[in-house]
Amino acid sequence: MAGPYRPKPSGPRPSGRRPDPRQKQRDEFELNINEQITASQVRLVGENIPEPGVYPLSKALKLADELELDLVEISAKADPPVCKILDYQKYLYQQKKKAKEMKSNSAKIVLKEIRFGPNTDEHDFQFKLKHAMEFLQEGSKVKATIFFRGRSIMFADQGEKQLLRFAVELEEYGKAENMPVLEGKRMSIIIAPNKKK
Repeated sequence: MAGPYRPKPSGPRPSGRRPDPRQKQRDEFELNINEQITASQVRLVGENIPEPGVYPLSKALKLADELELDLVEISAKADPPVCKILDYQKYLYQQKKKAKEMKSNSAKIVLKEIRFGPNTDEHDFQFKLKHAMEFLQEGSKVKATIFFRGRSIMFADQGEKQLLRFAVELEEYGKAENMPVLEGKRMSIIIAPNKKK
């Protein structure tokens, strides 16, 4: 007699191997060190060695041990692999710090736009100037744009003077990247924040 009917589970079949939670994912900066190095010979470079050259792995390990430092494989694909004797934890810390600095330096700079007309009155000009100062202090770039509607393009010279004055008033907070540029019916200037000392 057949047993009770059991429906087949739908979806992908689970693979035979489960990930081992004890296996820590390797960090992008991690290198082979000491006993993890498998080559029989290594090329030693850098400080802390009698002289650069090819050494048997056992001798390179002994040198590192005598200095109470690590033998670190910095170029595994070379033949023989290139190694340095150094403080590995300190090396990892410096690499991560360097990467973090590069990331923060390459962070996308925000561009904030401030718009006004060629005949903006003084009160409105000062109001927009205050906003621009705040944006530059935050580290954002400011794009000041004047729109010429209809026949107001006749005031292009006035608009250029206004943008140049805007840039001069903001010199303490930022520096103009370009002279005012006229594109169609708009004229603009970009001001980048001053680098913090």
